[in-house]
Amino acid sequence: MKKLLLAVVLGALGTVSFAQGKDLKVAIDPTYEPFTYKVDGKPAGFDVDIANALCEQIKRKCVFVEQSWDSMIPGLMARKYDVIISSMSITEDRMKQIDFTDKYYNTPSRVVTKKAFNYTGPASLKGKKIGVLKASTQEKYALGELKTVGVDVVSYEAQDQVYLDIRAGRLDGTVADHVEVTGGFLGKPEGKDYELKGDELFIPKYFGAGAGIGLRKGQDALKTELSAAIKTIRGNGVYKKINDKYFKFDVYGK
Repeated sequence: MKKLLLAVVLGALGTVSFAQGKDLKVAIDPTYEPFTYKVDGKPAGFDVDIANALCEQIKRKCVFVEQSWDSMIPGLMARKYDVIISSMSITEDRMKQIDFTDKYYNTPSRVVTKKAFNYTGPASLKGKKIGVLKASTQEKYALGELKTVGVDVVSYEAQDQVYLDIRAGRLDGTVADHVEVTGGFLGKPEGKDYELKGDELFIPKYFGAGAGIGLRKGQDALKTELSAAIKTIRGNGVYKKINDKYFKFDVYGK
């Protein structure tokens, strides 16, 4: 009996060890610089570094799976990957389908148009063509606040496609994450004639409560583990080191 109990205990310990050491499949949309993009064909960016830090904390290995943004949640539900770590905002609509960890950053969205354009609020964009990322919180805002006042809202599969069409003159501007659009467009030569307009947009009904890690319903143990890991890297200096690599302020936000 003692030998049997010992075998059971050793078997259980082996299972725990395997669970900790196995891969964690992480979905990313690598078209969202500086959060997720590619360098020499490999995933890079703030989200990627945060994911790797969290995987190290929970003794797992991150394996990144590229996914178009509007297919992120369907892919998670279909078990193509274990989690989403790709700047996904925690919103009430998304929480009806999936679960989230605690936030790991929170930055506002902004309207972007040509510097010469006199932006005085949503109504001043009437008749303009504004590009947004499909299935994003910015799209939700644009449909709720801009389309209703006569703005032509055009949705794209990837944010970098929005910038290509702005540059080509097919769009008058965008609504995008403040940090992403600054690094991914305004900070580059092609964005020199454009600027942020209006107030910072933190409206909860559109933008939620910050970016969290998306999980399937029922992944409670993993959710708890990852939320604890976020808290740990915030406290031990790892988060700050990653933050300062990309930003001059703390993106953890409000």
